[in-house]
Amino acid sequence: MTDILMPALSPTMEEGGLAKWLVKPGDTVSAGQVIAEIETDKATMEVEAVDEGVVEALLVEAGAQGVKVNTPIARLKSESGQAPARAPEKPKVAPNAPPPAQPHVQPAPPPRDAGERIAASPLARRIASQSGIDLSGLKGTGPNGRIVKADVEAAIGKASSQTSMPQNGSRALTVPPPSSTPKTLEQMGIEPGSYDLVPLDMMRKTIARRMTDSFRDIPHFPLTIDLEIDKLLKARGEINARFADQGVKISVNDIIIKACALSLMRVPESNASYSPEGIAMHHHADVAVAVAIDGGLITPIIRHAETKGLATISAEMADLAQRARDRKLKPHEYQGGTFSLSNLGMMGIKSFASILNEPQGMIMSVGAGEKRPVVRNDALAIATVMTVTLTCDHRVVDGAIGSAFLKAFKGFIEDPMAMLL
Repeated sequence: MTDILMPALSPTMEEGGLAKWLVKPGDTVSAGQVIAEIETDKATMEVEAVDEGVVEALLVEAGAQGVKVNTPIARLKSESGQAPARAPEKPKVAPNAPPPAQPHVQPAPPPRDAGERIAASPLARRIASQSGIDLSGLKGTGPNGRIVKADVEAAIGKASSQTSMPQNGSRALTVPPPSSTPKTLEQMGIEPGSYDLVPLDMMRKTIARRMTDSFRDIPHFPLTIDLEIDKLLKARGEINARFADQGVKISVNDIIIKACALSLMRVPESNASYSPEGIAMHHHADVAVAVAIDGGLITPIIRHAETKGLATISAEMADLAQRARDRKLKPHEYQGGTFSLSNLGMMGIKSFASILNEPQGMIMSVGAGEKRPVVRNDALAIATVMTVTLTCDHRVVDGAIGSAFLKAFKGFIEDPMAMLL
């Protein structure tokens, strides 16, 4: 018996969904035959049988989600009831062996028929497709002649090294390296030994993967406005002075969280997330706030922020931020959310744009408040101005909706008393 395992179709894949079986118990399969379709977080990919045999059992039902990598999903047996035979290893030959001692060399495989399926791993197929390599011209070194990643990369290297000149005198185009194979620092010109390499932990790997996926796959656009915050600063000072004996200390960020939540309720179309099944219109404003921690960042969430007062928001945010730095947050305290907020104003950053945090439809980037010249009644004046940039998922929030949100937000920030209504 031979178990077919859930494959890792990418370096970061930990689990996947079994979308469809293309075989059933009792079917005879051959090496390289596509037997199932697997769903990753980004695509549906084919799974091929490495060995030949008869399908004895399908261990995971079609449609199953969250199947861990290396979990048995099916079981094969040979037609004789024995385990399927692996391709024999090539015998080793001493380098100085006389000609009579040389083993018989297998001839190259005959040309494939036009309709014959090429046995190649899913990764080899993807790299070949991205690099313009024709698999029908390659000889596989994998089990039973299966084409694997190394075979495709060897073909790419061979094509890249060829600089033959066509009859018209122009230089032949070389094949670029596959985008799915990252270069090392040395390959990009960094001298070995000139740096210290800090291994990636799981958090950094996850951040890198999620941010890359988000920036590449989500059609996003920024909207930027300037806000005058002198009234906000005055109101904050009065609140803190009046309730200091109760331990209340409201920050500018606490007020911004409240203003964001109320704006999401004022413009409900903006409080939305994209999904393949449809647009999710959220009932509450769950505001995720970026907190820097050792080795990365995390976004704890103020749930139902539109229903909470500034003192409650301030106390919850202080508790969440401290437990985030201590790495003691529970999953439900940082997963989900309907909107994200990132504030670098305390670090002196004037303006910036953030990458969307899926599945949220918007993220706001807050810069530092600073004295700037403004025009009032055709005359110059001085005001404390803060720049914010709203990054929107265009699948959910278009320019009109994003602008309506910022108009509401501007009203709450520049006139904090409006948040009491």
